Amino acid sequence: MARLTYNELKVGTIFVKDGAPFKVLDYAFVRMQQRKPVAQLKMVNLLSGKVQEYTANQNESFEEAEIEMMPVVFIYVNRGEYWFNEKGNPKNRFQLSSDVIGQAAQFLKGGTEVTAYKFGEKFISIELPIKMELEVTEAPPAIKGDTASGGGKTVTLETGAKINAPLFINTGDIVRVNTQTGEYAERVEKAS
Repeated sequence: MARLTYNELKVGTIFVKDGAPFKVLDYAFVRMQQRKPVAQLKMVNLLSGKVQEYTANQNESFEEAEIEMMPVVFIYVNRGEYWFNEKGNPKNRFQLSSDVIGQAAQFLKGGTEVTAYKFGEKFISIELPIKMELEVTEAPPAIKGDTASGGGKTVTLETGAKINAPLFINTGDIVRVNTQTGEYAERVEKAS
Protein backbone atom coordinates (compact mmCIF):
# COMPACT_ATOMS: atom_id res chain seq x y z
CA MET A 1 0.00 0.00 0.00
CA ALA A 2 1.47 3.34 -1.06
CA ARG A 3 2.09 5.98 1.58
CA LEU A 4 1.47 9.65 0.81
CA THR A 5 3.21 12.63 2.38
CA TYR A 6 1.31 15.75 3.39
CA ASN A 7 2.34 17.61 0.23
CA GLU A 8 1.01 14.81 -2.05
CA LEU A 9 -2.58 15.32 -0.88
CA LYS A 10 -3.59 17.36 -3.91
CA VAL A 11 -7.20 18.06 -4.98
CA GLY A 12 -8.88 14.81 -6.04
CA THR A 13 -6.51 12.53 -4.09
CA ILE A 14 -8.28 9.79 -2.12
CA PHE A 15 -6.59 8.57 1.05
CA VAL A 16 -7.47 6.56 4.17
CA LYS A 17 -7.75 8.24 7.57
CA ASP A 18 -9.18 6.47 10.63
CA GLY A 19 -10.24 3.55 8.41
CA ALA A 20 -12.39 5.69 6.11
CA PRO A 21 -11.69 6.95 2.59
CA PHE A 22 -11.41 10.74 2.20
CA LYS A 23 -11.25 12.78 -1.00
CA VAL A 24 -9.36 16.08 -1.02
CA LEU A 25 -11.62 18.94 -2.18
CA ASP A 26 -9.27 21.84 -1.48
CA TYR A 27 -5.53 21.99 -0.74
CA ALA A 28 -3.45 24.92 0.50
CA PHE A 29 0.25 24.71 1.36
CA VAL A 30 0.93 27.06 4.27
CA ARG A 31 4.35 28.14 5.47
CA MET A 32 4.44 30.47 8.47
CA GLN A 33 7.53 32.14 9.87
CA GLN A 34 9.35 30.16 12.56
CA ARG A 35 7.01 27.19 12.04
CA LYS A 36 7.07 24.02 10.02
CA PRO A 37 4.97 24.08 6.81
CA VAL A 38 1.56 22.40 6.81
CA ALA A 39 -1.12 21.45 4.30
CA GLN A 40 -4.60 22.77 5.02
CA LEU A 41 -7.19 20.44 3.55
CA LYS A 42 -10.89 20.52 2.93
CA MET A 43 -11.92 16.90 2.50
CA VAL A 44 -15.05 14.77 2.25
CA ASN A 45 -15.56 11.45 4.00
CA LEU A 46 -16.69 9.20 1.13
CA LEU A 47 -18.63 6.92 3.50
CA SER A 48 -20.61 9.56 5.39
CA GLY A 49 -20.51 12.45 2.89
CA LYS A 50 -19.42 14.85 5.65
CA VAL A 51 -17.03 17.63 4.63
CA GLN A 52 -14.37 18.65 7.14
CA GLU A 53 -11.20 20.69 7.49
CA TYR A 54 -7.89 19.06 8.39
CA THR A 55 -4.34 20.32 8.86
CA ALA A 56 -1.70 17.80 7.76
CA ASN A 57 1.81 18.15 9.18
CA GLN A 58 5.05 17.26 7.43
CA ASN A 59 5.76 14.37 9.82
CA GLU A 60 2.47 12.63 8.92
CA SER A 61 1.99 10.08 6.18
CA PHE A 62 -1.27 8.77 4.77
CA GLU A 63 -2.33 5.51 3.20
CA GLU A 64 -3.43 5.87 -0.39
CA ALA A 65 -6.97 4.50 -0.72
CA GLU A 66 -7.51 1.65 -3.12
CA ILE A 67 -10.68 2.66 -4.86
CA GLU A 68 -12.11 0.50 -7.61
CA MET A 69 -14.07 2.35 -10.29
CA MET A 70 -16.53 0.47 -12.44
CA PRO A 71 -19.17 1.35 -15.02
CA VAL A 72 -22.69 0.56 -13.79
CA VAL A 73 -26.21 1.19 -15.05
CA PHE A 74 -28.96 2.79 -12.94
CA ILE A 75 -32.09 0.63 -12.99
CA TYR A 76 -34.70 2.17 -10.67
CA VAL A 77 -35.41 3.74 -7.27
CA ASN A 78 -37.73 2.22 -4.67
CA ARG A 79 -38.35 3.74 -1.21
CA GLY A 80 -35.07 5.65 -1.13
CA GLU A 81 -33.01 2.71 -2.38
CA TYR A 82 -31.28 3.21 -5.73
CA TRP A 83 -30.68 0.00 -7.67
CA PHE A 84 -27.82 -0.51 -10.13
CA ASN A 85 -26.30 -3.37 -12.07
CA GLU A 86 -22.80 -3.87 -13.35
CA LYS A 87 -22.54 -2.83 -17.01
CA GLY A 88 -22.68 -5.93 -19.20
CA ASN A 89 -23.70 -8.10 -16.22
CA PRO A 90 -27.37 -7.42 -15.35
CA LYS A 91 -27.39 -10.23 -12.74
CA ASN A 92 -24.79 -8.43 -10.60
CA ARG A 93 -27.10 -5.95 -8.84
CA PHE A 94 -26.57 -3.74 -5.82
CA GLN A 95 -28.36 -0.88 -4.11
CA LEU A 96 -27.24 2.39 -2.57
CA SER A 97 -29.15 4.60 -0.17
CA SER A 98 -30.16 8.18 -0.95
CA ASP A 99 -27.51 9.30 1.62
CA VAL A 100 -24.76 7.82 -0.57
CA ILE A 101 -26.26 9.06 -3.86
CA GLY A 102 -26.66 12.62 -2.57
CA GLN A 103 -27.40 15.41 -5.07
CA ALA A 104 -26.84 13.07 -8.04
CA ALA A 105 -30.26 11.50 -7.34
CA GLN A 106 -32.12 14.41 -8.93
CA PHE A 107 -30.66 13.63 -12.37
CA LEU A 108 -30.76 9.80 -12.35
CA LYS A 109 -33.03 8.13 -14.90
CA GLY A 110 -33.35 4.46 -15.76
CA GLY A 111 -30.70 3.18 -18.15
CA THR A 112 -28.16 5.90 -17.29
CA GLU A 113 -24.57 4.67 -17.20
CA VAL A 114 -22.61 6.06 -14.25
CA THR A 115 -19.30 5.32 -12.54
CA ALA A 116 -19.48 3.55 -9.18
CA TYR A 117 -16.68 3.82 -6.62
CA LYS A 118 -15.94 0.79 -4.45
CA PHE A 119 -13.80 0.84 -1.28
CA GLY A 120 -13.06 -2.71 -0.14
CA GLU A 121 -16.32 -4.57 -0.63
CA LYS A 122 -18.55 -1.52 -0.22
CA PHE A 123 -19.85 0.79 -2.93
CA ILE A 124 -19.30 4.29 -1.54
CA SER A 125 -20.44 6.71 -4.25
CA ILE A 126 -21.41 7.23 -7.86
CA GLU A 127 -20.44 9.83 -10.40
CA LEU A 128 -22.81 10.94 -13.15
CA PRO A 129 -21.69 12.05 -16.60
CA ILE A 130 -20.95 15.80 -16.37
CA LYS A 131 -23.69 16.60 -18.89
CA MET A 132 -26.93 14.69 -19.35
CA GLU A 133 -29.86 15.10 -21.73
CA LEU A 134 -33.25 15.14 -20.03
CA GLU A 135 -36.79 15.89 -21.18
CA VAL A 136 -38.68 18.87 -19.81
CA THR A 137 -42.00 17.60 -18.38
CA GLU A 138 -43.31 20.92 -17.03
CA ALA A 139 -42.56 24.44 -18.23
CA PRO A 140 -44.72 27.47 -17.47
CA PRO A 141 -45.58 29.45 -20.61
CA ALA A 142 -43.50 32.54 -21.34
CA ILE A 143 -45.49 35.71 -20.81
CA LYS A 144 -45.34 38.21 -23.65
CA GLY A 145 -42.82 40.90 -22.79
CA ASP A 146 -40.76 38.61 -20.50
CA THR A 147 -38.18 37.91 -23.19
CA ALA A 148 -37.00 41.51 -23.32
CA SER A 149 -35.39 41.15 -19.89
CA GLY A 150 -33.66 37.91 -20.92
CA GLY A 151 -35.03 36.23 -17.78
CA GLY A 152 -35.53 32.59 -17.01
CA LYS A 153 -38.11 30.26 -15.54
CA THR A 154 -38.11 27.13 -13.43
CA VAL A 155 -38.82 23.95 -15.39
CA THR A 156 -39.30 20.37 -14.21
CA LEU A 157 -37.30 17.54 -15.81
CA GLU A 158 -38.35 13.92 -16.34
CA THR A 159 -36.41 12.92 -13.19
CA GLY A 160 -38.37 15.42 -11.08
CA ALA A 161 -35.45 17.85 -10.79
CA LYS A 162 -36.25 21.54 -11.09
CA ILE A 163 -33.77 23.81 -12.88
CA ASN A 164 -33.71 27.38 -14.17
CA ALA A 165 -33.93 27.55 -17.95
CA PRO A 166 -34.39 30.27 -20.58
CA LEU A 167 -37.92 31.44 -21.34
CA PHE A 168 -37.98 29.73 -24.77
CA ILE A 169 -37.81 26.22 -23.21
CA ASN A 170 -41.14 24.37 -23.42
CA THR A 171 -42.65 21.10 -22.20
CA GLY A 172 -41.31 18.24 -24.33
CA ASP A 173 -37.97 19.91 -25.13
CA ILE A 174 -34.81 17.89 -24.50
CA VAL A 175 -32.22 19.95 -22.60
CA ARG A 176 -28.61 19.31 -21.65
CA VAL A 177 -27.93 19.83 -17.93
CA ASN A 178 -24.62 20.13 -16.08
CA THR A 179 -25.05 17.53 -13.32
CA GLN A 180 -22.30 19.02 -11.16
CA THR A 181 -23.80 22.51 -10.97
CA GLY A 182 -27.45 21.63 -11.66
CA GLU A 183 -27.56 24.31 -14.37
CA TYR A 184 -29.14 24.37 -17.81
CA ALA A 185 -26.49 24.11 -20.55
CA GLU A 186 -28.44 24.10 -23.85
CA ARG A 187 -31.51 22.90 -25.70
CA VAL A 188 -30.79 19.71 -27.63
CA GLU A 189 -34.12 19.07 -29.28
CA LYS A 190 -37.23 21.21 -29.64
CA ALA A 191 -40.59 19.62 -28.83
CA SER A 192 -42.46 18.69 -32.01
